[in-house]
Amino acid sequence: MARSLTIKAALSWPILILITWLMVASQASGADTTKVIVMTSYPQEVVSQFEAAFEKQYPQYRLEVLWRQSRDAMAYFKDASHPVDVYWTPAQRNFSQLEKMQAFQPLKLNLDGLPASINGFSLREGNYIATETAGYGIVTNPQGLAAARLPVPHDWHDLAHPAWCGKVALPVPSKVGYAPPLIDILLQGYGWQSGWNLLQEIAANAELVGMGSTFITDDIATGRLLAGLTIDFFTASAIANGAPLQFIYPEVTGYSPAHIAVMKQAANQEGAQAFTSFVLSEQGQRLLFHPDIRKLPVRPSVYADKPAGYFNPFANNPAFTYDTKRGLTRQEITNALFDAIITENLASLQQAIAAIQSASNTLGENAPQVLQAKKLLQSLPMDEATAESKATKALSTTETAQWQKIMHDRYQAAARIASGL
Repeated sequence: MARSLTIKAALSWPILILITWLMVASQASGADTTKVIVMTSYPQEVVSQFEAAFEKQYPQYRLEVLWRQSRDAMAYFKDASHPVDVYWTPAQRNFSQLEKMQAFQPLKLNLDGLPASINGFSLREGNYIATETAGYGIVTNPQGLAAARLPVPHDWHDLAHPAWCGKVALPVPSKVGYAPPLIDILLQGYGWQSGWNLLQEIAANAELVGMGSTFITDDIATGRLLAGLTIDFFTASAIANGAPLQFIYPEVTGYSPAHIAVMKQAANQEGAQAFTSFVLSEQGQRLLFHPDIRKLPVRPSVYADKPAGYFNPFANNPAFTYDTKRGLTRQEITNALFDAIITENLASLQQAIAAIQSASNTLGENAPQVLQAKKLLQSLPMDEATAESKATKALSTTETAQWQKIMHDRYQAAARIASGL
């Protein structure tokens, strides 16, 4: 009898092992086919709206959100033991790097109704695609403007008027992440010479905002400053939290798209493709109008249902088309020139412009010393062709220091001439 039980027990082990393996495989299979892991830096207010709507439309999936800021995401992706299905975030540089690393798989999307670009700003590159975009413009405090008897600025040139002296916030492109395209939009939109001269005039009225400073929207909301050059989603977030702000999109403006991609190592490829398709669907794109989100959809058709007064970038037709590749290629040198022309010489620049304005009021705009001083002030360290020829080369501290000295000396000379000294 004992021998019979031993034989039966021995025979049962393979069956037990098989049953156990099938149970584990079944559980793993269930987890793989229901869970979609999405890495993002979007706040909870944004993600929760998409999570609820996606899971309602696709009840076979559940979203697992992994929050990582842009600077932390790349380190996470290097650890293959933690797979991610979808990367969805406003981090254009990360997407570019991951695409070069061949980290994405092809998107299985119906692209009908999804434009390839907005005014030159690309909405899809390789295996990643934009899901929304943010626009550059001017944030203001309407109550503060009324108290100061200043009109609402509708154009970048409005901020160059002397009445705005000490009331403008201007971000430094070498220190503020969203600022380099903003500066280059003015350079491409108005031309190299006119763009830099406009930036000089705005800077004469401005406080510079660098890394570690308070948000521009905070300074505008408190009324300490009355207008700032910024990007719309900061303002939308502040307005959602009760800040008394308004955002204006000038005719000459540009956009900063946010993207989505399916990772090549995605454990749930079908779920990942489903979520990507949903975010870009009409239903998903309409979620961007929600008061807690307020982003600009990349599907033009949904703007037929936009809230009153909501900006439509596809209906904005500026007189120029932005060259994204050109802007990215020359970003380092335009940042360095901004520091030489404005950041490192702000006090001298403001003094020179104040002197020119005073002389202009006294002697007239066409007085010889006014014209001479203005010409000197507006003389740049180099023209556009020279700058672009240097764009692919490393910049030395000696070279940038020379540009700073050149502009410092010119500003001082302009101030002396305007003052009749």
